[in-house]
Amino acid sequence: MVAVDIRLRDNRDMDTSVAASVMARDLIESADPEWLRELVDALDREVRTAPLERLLALWDLSNAAAARLFGVSRQAFSKWLVSGPPAERADDISAVDTITDLLDRYVRRDRIPAVVRRTSGRFDDSSIIEMLEQGDYARTADLTAGMFDLRRVQP
Repeated sequence: MVAVDIRLRDNRDMDTSVAASVMARDLIESADPEWLRELVDALDREVRTAPLERLLALWDLSNAAAARLFGVSRQAFSKWLVSGPPAERADDISAVDTITDLLDRYVRRDRIPAVVRRTSGRFDDSSIIEMLEQGDYARTADLTAGMFDLRRVQP
């Protein structure tokens, strides 16, 4: 972190985006790839705090695909991103955010898009995305939580 602070001070005369690009390139060239991945994940957790933004980023969804999850138009979903979803959808958003939190905690971030698209007997031979598209938010969150319930594998 000290090195980052020194570089920020050295590059303070540069445009912010240029300085960030220079620092990113330097980090990529000098750091361990696994450490970089963990750094990016940690920064992403700090920056992407809105549940819908996290959903789009972690699940690798377009606005249209995310809109299908909630049974709304792409335009309606885009409005949700700007001004927030309607209050009556709070439980649905919360259930999907719970799923996102579980996946973010227990699955490598680069694998999450595949996990949510893979069919499973646990999800009635559907994928997480397909169950959500059917409007089964609370049940899908419960089934996802069951995937990571470590009590079921303890002797």
